[in-house]
Amino acid sequence: MKKDFMFTSESVTEGHPDKLCDQISDAIVDRFLQQDPYSRVITECAVSTGIVFLAARFEPNTNVDFTNIARQVIEQVGYEHKEFNGKTCSILTSLRELPFDTHHLFDENTLSDAEIEKITVNNQVTVFGFACNQTSSFMPLPIWLAHKLAKQITQVRRQKILPYLTPDGKTQIGVEYKNRRPYRIHSITVIASQNKASKPELQQLQDDIRETVISPVFQNEDIKPDAQTRIFINPDGPFIRGGPGLHSGLTGRKNAIDTYGEYSKHSGSALSGKDPIRIDRIGAYIARYAAKNIVAAKLADECEVQLSYSIGLSRPVSVQVETFGTGKIGDEEITILLEKYFDFRLAGIIKQFNLRHLPSLNKGCFYRKLAAYGHVGRMDLELPWEKLDKVDVF
Repeated sequence: MKKDFMFTSESVTEGHPDKLCDQISDAIVDRFLQQDPYSRVITECAVSTGIVFLAARFEPNTNVDFTNIARQVIEQVGYEHKEFNGKTCSILTSLRELPFDTHHLFDENTLSDAEIEKITVNNQVTVFGFACNQTSSFMPLPIWLAHKLAKQITQVRRQKILPYLTPDGKTQIGVEYKNRRPYRIHSITVIASQNKASKPELQQLQDDIRETVISPVFQNEDIKPDAQTRIFINPDGPFIRGGPGLHSGLTGRKNAIDTYGEYSKHSGSALSGKDPIRIDRIGAYIARYAAKNIVAAKLADECEVQLSYSIGLSRPVSVQVETFGTGKIGDEEITILLEKYFDFRLAGIIKQFNLRHLPSLNKGCFYRKLAAYGHVGRMDLELPWEKLDKVDVF
């Protein structure tokens, strides 16, 4: 295993077309669960110039205005372009009702352990959770910094510190490692979109981004850019307007950004647009929860938890732990502890994290907040899978 290497991770702002689609999909999930915590919905979104396409399958027990939700999200993200905005874009829908399924119509809070055992998953997936001690959030440093840059771009736009910016943007951070520990910042890339090519000139934009985005992000970081750090700000020239008017978007196309920035494995399944019955979504959350508590308990400096689920079973058919040579005890011993003290069953996860009721408890907006800047490692949100309440079991 490499000890010395350079690793890069990227993030995007909430106005990136793929992330816009994720937010629309999760806003629909929020609305369904707010009206009925036991409702079922799976929704996907695609956007392009002037067009939004929504495909959804759902149980017909709620009244949700799909098009209105999409328009609200587009406006809230900040798209006011002639080519694409919430008022004039065309919205096409393909809506299909799911057959009524009593198997998943249960109140997890009233189930006995034996009844939880009978609730099986309805799709197959292998999910991964990861944690490391590189940052206070137990996330890899490259994706942590890339998210901070992306959020700062949005912040200076919303606060009109840089009023000429538009919602679309990208970031990338390269970090050099020595002995598998972050050592220095190798490179920083920021792609910020603007309204007009000449306002401001490229040099002014680059100076503004350095001053209001990059400098604040690294102000309180232990590792800062040095004289040799390569900094690229719109290296291809002005990025005009961006968004769906320039490039299309699709739900679930930024899985690495949603998780660990490719520093660890992640499932090929999208996280957004699914209610909590989908194990390919909530399995990723419980895997992160397990990995984070292992690292917080100082059993390892890095930990990856793999869970494999098969249709018709309640428990994962495989639980694997990889600590990359950093474990204080054997990976097999950690696996035994996980299977003893963590409930990886579908109904058990829903019950422990209260996943069906979180939208109602958060004023109708919970899952949408996850759709930009990561589903894991969020220190700005109260996420049940980020708690360290299992440290003592180790």
